[in-house]
Amino acid sequence: MRIHFKNYPIDLILFMIWSILIIPIIYLTTSEILRIIFGLPFLLFIPGYLLVFILFPTNTEPTKIMKTERIGLSFGFSIAILSILGIFLNITSWGIQLTTILFSTFILIEILAGIALYRWKSTSPEKRFTISINLTQFKSGGIIEKILTIFVFLSIFIALSSVVYIIAQPKVGDTFTNFYVLAPNRDPVNFPRDISSGQNTNLILGLINHEDQTINYTIEVWLLDETQKYNSTSQENESHYNHAWFLDAIPVTLNSTEISNKKEQNIRWEYNYTFAINKIGYFKLTFLLFTTPSEQYNPSQDYKNSIQQKINNAYRELHIWFYVG
Repeated sequence: MRIHFKNYPIDLILFMIWSILIIPIIYLTTSEILRIIFGLPFLLFIPGYLLVFILFPTNTEPTKIMKTERIGLSFGFSIAILSILGIFLNITSWGIQLTTILFSTFILIEILAGIALYRWKSTSPEKRFTISINLTQFKSGGIIEKILTIFVFLSIFIALSSVVYIIAQPKVGDTFTNFYVLAPNRDPVNFPRDISSGQNTNLILGLINHEDQTINYTIEVWLLDETQKYNSTSQENESHYNHAWFLDAIPVTLNSTEISNKKEQNIRWEYNYTFAINKIGYFKLTFLLFTTPSEQYNPSQDYKNSIQQKINNAYRELHIWFYVG
């Protein structure tokens, strides 16, 4: 038994609906597998298929091609279309991001589908390329043909499963957090170095989350009285902490943002931090970034014996030297 779809361009209608459904699936669902299942055809097959349909809308010569050729060209054209689209987006102010790729591909698919529908309607019914499914072909084939058919379908299933698995795995090497400190005028180098005891001093602390997930950060602020001592055994200078006082803990919950070459598109957190050092001497103001909640500290206690371990356990560390007079 063969099932025909001659009266309606079921393939074109299906792909138009598919491209519409992908938008709420991307933005309203949290299932990565569902996003990948709908997203791969949307990117790697549908645009090329519609372009192939526009170029070869009939089942007769001279625009007739084999179904296997039509499928192969659909994948090839889709990759070519996305490459050109990516180059175009990269030179615009929008940049290459999820939203720009999603909506530009959606608009392109709808335009190609509209042209393909026009080509389908302007082609005589007996010449149109139509989708048909032959349910008896498998039964009538020989044993070798059946084995080869099953092998082909299994190969396609394994290949697609491998792609889904690779895409779904977290890319650990691509995740990181930008942690920075700036002077009040946003200068990253020229900080106020000489300050008076008890004087309020301002700095800007900043975070950009590229961890692919929401992170609950904690920034701990420490005042260290540190000197360098030469170790004759290792023949290197080593830090010696004479004093270590806890000053502050700043909790920050920050959503992840995509890595972009457009600085203004990064979702960053910045905080105007004000501090005063009520001591005299040469001190190192240290900012330790953690991805876990802060411990409870006593500001009057000296943590010189445990500060090195706290620094080692920190996710990121920044510091500035001040002379307090």
